[in-house]
This record gives sequence, structure tokens and C-alpha cells, in this order.
Amino acid sequence: MGTFKSLVKDTALYGLSSMFGRFLNWLLTYVYVRVMQPEEFGQMTNLYAWTALLMILLTYGMETAFFRFANKHERPGDVYVTTLTALGTSSSLFVLLGWLFLDPLAAVLQVEGQRQLLSLLLLIVASDAFMAIPLGYLRYEQRPWRFTIIRLSFVFFTILATLFAFYGLPWLSGHYPQLGLGLDPRQAALPIILGINLLGNILQLVMLLPTLRKARGRLDLGLLGQMLRYALPMLLLGLAGNFNNQADKVLFPLLFDDVHYAHTQLGIYGACYKLAVVMVLFTQAFRYAYDPFVFAETKKGDEAARRAYSSAMTYYVLFTLFIFLGVMSYIDVLKFLIKPAYYPGLVVVPWIMMGQLMFGVYFNLSLWYKVTDRTYWGTILSVLGCALTVAMIVLLAPRYGFMACAWASVVANGAVMVASYFLGQRYYPVRYQLAKLLGYSLLCMALYALELGLTQLLPEAVYLRLGANSVLLLLFVLVVGYYELPREQLAKLRRRFS
Repeated sequence: MGTFKSLVKDTALYGLSSMFGRFLNWLLTYVYVRVMQPEEFGQMTNLYAWTALLMILLTYGMETAFFRFANKHERPGDVYVTTLTALGTSSSLFVLLGWLFLDPLAAVLQVEGQRQLLSLLLLIVASDAFMAIPLGYLRYEQRPWRFTIIRLSFVFFTILATLFAFYGLPWLSGHYPQLGLGLDPRQAALPIILGINLLGNILQLVMLLPTLRKARGRLDLGLLGQMLRYALPMLLLGLAGNFNNQADKVLFPLLFDDVHYAHTQLGIYGACYKLAVVMVLFTQAFRYAYDPFVFAETKKGDEAARRAYSSAMTYYVLFTLFIFLGVMSYIDVLKFLIKPAYYPGLVVVPWIMMGQLMFGVYFNLSLWYKVTDRTYWGTILSVLGCALTVAMIVLLAPRYGFMACAWASVVANGAVMVASYFLGQRYYPVRYQLAKLLGYSLLCMALYALELGLTQLLPEAVYLRLGANSVLLLLFVLVVGYYELPREQLAKLRRRFS
């Protein structure tokens, strides 16, 4: 129980840096959609999707391998040094090779004539990949506060620098022409955004110097070979799994003859995807805490570990259902973060959140192949999900547009979730509380259906609908609290409000 409480605490702390930080970045969407046209916003969405895929390629499963070997190796310091050296070398080679083949890469990424953009992208990805290990070492040391401070420093720097670039500089130019600034940042919005990202990464690297100085072990090439054998299936898993989440943003511009039209539609889709980002953020925060939790629980005995994994699944699903219902209850408010030109994409929001919820459940279930060292199954499942995603997008996007991307998220993540559950019950059975989780899911969907009905009946009565949606959201919280809170806590609550 103690380690499960630690999971809850660490998820909350990692969530402070991930959810709160990404939430603040999410608010920057309000800035981006006003300083960029939908087409340019679509180009940015496409480039950052490529960044996510390249990040997986450059970490090649070594982050998970680090946790696995650091927890079982007699000299964890050697594991840290070996992993850090490997990632540092590969990241440096990536940048050098990228600069050598800059023009062909620019053609693939559809940024011909914009070598500056591609150079910034290479440096961002390489620095992100290298920092994954010192940040992972902070998680291994169970220092979520230090991790949180570093990540939030990056976030606040990004926000302040973005606001200064797009609002501060134009204000200075207009009020103090004697400064001779005479620039319009909106004419170079995308390079400025990427440049700010790179400066934020440099700030993080400086803050990670104390953690890097702890690399006092020795480089062990034999250990590196063992880690690579464990990690390479995780690389394929990560590529397939991440491509499953990024395929919509990567493939969409390639499916239309008119690239400008494709980027515009992708910009609309990408802006509305941001409205579903709360679900993505919680899943990411949970994942940061979950890997160390899984391998730490294996030390406490098999039966105790399985009970903890079941409780963690319940905890995850309840919170994500609440997030889903919360976002959809207040979508009429959240949509004001974007311009009306982007409103046609709002229909994808519930689909994206459902897909992300299923992906999070799949990640929970994936512990069975990690603790049994059957990581090849993770690769197989991820390839299956990736194939479904690509097939649906390629076949349906030319006809149904970005809705095909949203449907693909649900179908692919749902398929691998179900497959992973049945395989897990064969190789490492965990008694999940399926009846309870299904009941809560049906309750959430029923309440959401009521909200949709109110939207149809009262399309103009926005404030009335917001009030009714708040009541339905509160009803969900009360039902979950009644069945999940210990009886003594419920008794205290009754006495307090009676």
C-alpha cells in the first residue's frame, strides 16, 4: 500500500510539471492561433509530430532499459554512466548526419528552403533525447520535486519568451520607434517558436548539471549490449506506438495533392486536438510515475504487486473518465481559446479523448510483458495498432478528412487494449476490477449522452446547459465517491455537511 501511495503522490507531482506545465503551454494555443494562419499552424503541428517520432528513435528504448537494469544491477552508477554515454553519442551523431543531409530531409518534411527550421528541429530533438536520461535518473532517485522544478522552469521560460516575442516586441516597436527594432514577429512565427523551444532546452540542461555530475560509474560495454538487447524491442514498440499517436499529423499532408489545403485542415484539427490535451497530460504524468512503480513493486512479492497493479488501473480509469466528462461539460467555454475558423474541428475532441483513455489503459496493461521480459509482445501489439491507424487514415482521410484521424485513434487503441488484456491474463494474470470499471464507464457515457441531448434541445441556451452539465459532472463525482471512499471518510463528510 505504501508504494501505491507513492505512485499517487508521484503522479500528482509529475502531473504538476506535466499537466500544469502542458496546460500552460496549451493556453499558448490561444496565442499561436492568432499569430499564425491555420496553414502555418498545421505546418507546426506536422513538424512537432515528426519531433515526437524522432525522439523515440533517438532514445531507442534506453529510458525503460535504464529503469529495468538500475533496479536489478549491483552497480546502478554503471547503468547510469553507460546509458548517458550511449544517448550522448547517438544524439551528437544524429545532429551531424542531419546537417550533412539537410536538403533531402527538408524535402521529406516539406520545409524546402527553410534550412533554419530544420536545423532548429534537429537540435531540439537531440537535446530532448539526451535529457531523457538525467531526467529519468531523477525519477529513479524518486525526486519528483526536482524533476518538477526543472520541467516547470522550461514551461515558464517558454511562456514568457513567447509572450515577449509576439506581444512585448511589437509593443516596444510601436511605442519606442527610436529603438530601431522595426520587426514583425508574426512574419517569422514558426522559427521564433522553435528557437524559444531550443533556448528552453538549454536552460534545462544547465539545471540538470548537478544530476549529470552524479555519473561517476564506469562505461560497461558488456552491460550496454545487455541493455540494447532489452531496449531494441522497446524501440520498435515505441516507434509503432508513438506513430500510432502521431500518424494523423504526419500522414495527413501527404494524402492530398494540395499541400496548402492539407496544412490548413491539419491546422484546424491540431488546434482542436489541443482541447483534448488534458487527457493526454494526465496519461503522460501517470506514465512518468508508472515505470518506476512497476519495477519497484516486483521487489515486494508477486501477490502484493498484482494487487497494486489492479488498484493503479482503477485509479487511472476513474480519473480519466472524470477528465473526459469535465472537458465535454465545458467545451462551450474551452472553445473560446481558439478562433471561430477552427470550430469545425470541435467534433474530434471526444473521439481523441476516448482514444487517449484507451491508450492509457493499454499502457497500464503493458506491465505484463515488461516484468516477464517479453517485450517483443509490446512490439507486436504496437505494430498492430500502427497498422490499423495507418490503414484507416490512408483509406478514409481523403473522403472524411480529419474525422478519419479521430476514428482511427479509438479503433487502433481499443484493439491493442483488448488484445493486451487477454495476452496479459495468459502470461501474467492480474485481477482487474472489470465490472466496476465497466460500470463507471457506462455511467460516464450515459451522462455524456444527456449532455449531447441538452445541446440538441437547447442549442442557444449556453448558460443553462453549462449549469446542467455541472450538475451531471457533480453526480459522477458523488457516485464514484460513494462507492470508492472508505466508509469512515464518508461518515466524516456526512457529519461535516449535516
